[in-house]
Order: sequence, then structure tokens, then C-alpha cells
Amino acid sequence: MQRFTRTERLLHWVHAAAFFVLLGSGLVLYLPPLSVAVGRRPLLKDIHFLTGVSWAGAILLIVAVGNRRALAQTVREIDLFDRDDRRFLVGRVDVPQGRFNAGQKVNAILTAAFATLFFVSGLLLWYGERDTRFRLPGTVFLHDALMYISVVIVAGHLYLSLIHPTTRHALRGMTLGAVREDWARAHHPKWADTEPQRERQPAAPSTSSRPSSAAADGN
Repeated sequence: MQRFTRTERLLHWVHAAAFFVLLGSGLVLYLPPLSVAVGRRPLLKDIHFLTGVSWAGAILLIVAVGNRRALAQTVREIDLFDRDDRRFLVGRVDVPQGRFNAGQKVNAILTAAFATLFFVSGLLLWYGERDTRFRLPGTVFLHDALMYISVVIVAGHLYLSLIHPTTRHALRGMTLGAVREDWARAHHPKWADTEPQRERQPAAPSTSSRPSSAAADGN
């Protein structure tokens, strides 16, 4: 069953790659023992800043030229918290879930919020080194706090996607786009109950045997 489009997957992996580069370079800049061991602090600062700017540009480019309809649908699904989602968040993990369970929705919202705060606070720190008017109180604390919380969230995300036996199959959806139907029905029955019917419907009659470019693209 197709769970994610190419645009959604590209957005995820661009964000993930940038996060780990930013985390690694940020830790070297933040921790004195690492900073001394690695050295070349000016180069690390440039890598950290340019990665953040490149990440923002890449995200905007993907949204601009990618499958905006699929992205808009994903945003609507993440933004909707129904009764089952609320029950899921209070520990009733056996309740039926849609394409995203409530935990994944919360993770996506936090990721977007943290990314925005990281970018804004990072720009303020960068400008603050060049113009003291941008040295706002609390900026360093905010940037550092976001880092600590993000590490905990990402650690949980990696555990569920790589190690936990019942959830790690989800990684296949984010790498290849599709997941097994039996897994989808076990973990996301609300989505699985409607998606197969749409996929199995016979194609509408066409006056041409040549597939349309939109259908062939599938991004």
C-alpha cells in the first residue's frame, strides 16, 4: 500500500540529513572537549550556518516544485485530532488510527515548530556576532534547550523506526513509499480500510493507451 509520495519522502530525508549535520557541528561548537579535539572552529561555524540556510532553501524548493496537493493533504491529516487520537494520547494505543497515529502527529507538529525556532534563533545568534542589536536575551538558552529536547525526540523516533519490532516496518514506507497491507491494517486501520479500495478500482476508460504524465509521475 502506497503510504508516502516521493515529495513527502524527499522532504523527510532532506530534513533528517540536515538535522544530523547541524547536530554534529553544533555539538562540536557547544562542548569544549569536542571543540578542542576537533579544532577548526571557524570552519565548523560556517558549516553549521550554511547547512541551516541550505536546509531552509531546500525545504522551500521541495514545497514549491513537488506534489503540493499531497503535502496539503498530509498537513490536513496531521492537523486533525479526533476522539480516537485523543484516546491514543492518554494510553489507549489499541484504538484505530489513520495514516498517522496521534503520536506521529504530535511528532510532526513538534518537528515543524522546533525547526522554525531553531532557524530563527540561529539567525539571531549569527547576526548577534556581527551586530549587538540582535543579541536578544534568552536566544542562546532557547537554541540549547531545543537541541536537548530534539535529541530525546529523535532518539525515540530512531528506536521506533529501527529497533521496535512492531513499528520498524514503517521505515519501508519512508524509504520505498509503500508498506505491507497486513501491517497497515494492524497499525493504521482507518487509513487501510479506505486506501485499498481506491487502489483496486479499475482505471477509467481512456481514449488513449498512453498514460498521462501526472499518473506516471506519482510524486
